[in-house]
Amino acid sequence: MPQPIPDGQPPISAAVIVADRRVLMVRRRIREGPLSWQFPAGEVEPGEVGEQAAVRETREEVGLVVSPIKTLGERIHPATGRTMIYVACAPVDGTARAADTDEIAQVAWCDRVTLEKRVTHALFEPVQEYLDATLG
Repeated sequence: MPQPIPDGQPPISAAVIVADRRVLMVRRRIREGPLSWQFPAGEVEPGEVGEQAAVRETREEVGLVVSPIKTLGERIHPATGRTMIYVACAPVDGTARAADTDEIAQVAWCDRVTLEKRVTHALFEPVQEYLDATLG
């Protein structure tokens, strides 16, 4: 079922992609408030659900084909005020790179220490729990 659109703004779906005890992060060309490094993400298009949007955005932004594992949760992001859907995904094919160079400046697979240096704010609790379990 497609996600509801509160206040006319579609939700943002973020792909939380872990492989070999590292999580994929992208650095946006233009910061979104205090956010610079974040998960591949973008708006849920009409007719899509969060998992579909996470898969599509990952392919468009970083050229990586992923498969959704499960939706980790949903919240209003405290920095942007947008509805966020977080989807755990597994890489299936391709190599992560800055495929959408208009939006993405850099792509990096981050271990726990690097993630904590790049993302200094607290992560959404279900995302943090998933990363605690998968990053080791």
